Amino acid sequence: MYKDVKELYWWPNMKREIASYVSKCITCSKVKAEYQKPSGLLQQPEIPQWKWERIAMDFITKLPRTSSGNNAIWVIVDRLTKSAHFLPIRESYKVGKLSKIYLKEVVSRHGVPVSIISDRDSRFTSRFWRALHRALGTRLDMSTAYHPQTDGQSERTIQTLEDLLRACVIDFGGNWDTHLSLAEFSYNNSYHASIKAAPFEALYGRKCRSPLCWAEIGEKELTGPEIIQETTDKVSQVRKRLEAAAPFKRSMKEKVLV
Repeated sequence: MYKDVKELYWWPNMKREIASYVSKCITCSKVKAEYQKPSGLLQQPEIPQWKWERIAMDFITKLPRTSSGNNAIWVIVDRLTKSAHFLPIRESYKVGKLSKIYLKEVVSRHGVPVSIISDRDSRFTSRFWRALHRALGTRLDMSTAYHPQTDGQSERTIQTLEDLLRACVIDFGGNWDTHLSLAEFSYNNSYHASIKAAPFEALYGRKCRSPLCWAEIGEKELTGPEIIQETTDKVSQVRKRLEAAAPFKRSMKEKVLV
């Protein structure tokens, strides 16, 4: 929020006041996890050479079931640009169904990655999943609860996204999956400290062109079709949750993990 507001306004103690405002988000306090530095030495994984070459993924589960039957979110993040896809799924999906979604949403858009970092979810360790990626030429790197330091950057990014998405689920209620694309849009167009840019800008080399200045939502009355107003309201909601989910107060040493 601070990065967006400072582009347009200034007042004394602005950063402190924005931090105070964000910290009072009641919804976010319900879902925000405690962050603990992993024990042991952090193992810095290989730095990606290109976009969507090395990715990380995880499931956010035990969400309220929607009318479409979705009760989980599959989060897939590019480790270089931090751009991400939020895919609504059912926890009951078998690995075959997930593989089709992966090919449609990731491979068709970005190509085949060199490596994937994930936890040891049974779907990621299944024979089918391993065979698929062996055929594609993708290396699977598994982290474990005993070695959380495997990839601090990916773990930190996904944890922040989990806070954001759980807050959005509370806000959007029973039809949260119909608004998930707006959460993805808001995240990908929000400033990311580790890359000093928005993920969209890092991915495409330019700022996202949108029909209005998202930073000024709520400051002016918008005209146009009802769907534009509804979308504007939802995006504004998501951005507030994103700012509250981000670790606003953190030492410089911990920021390296983002």
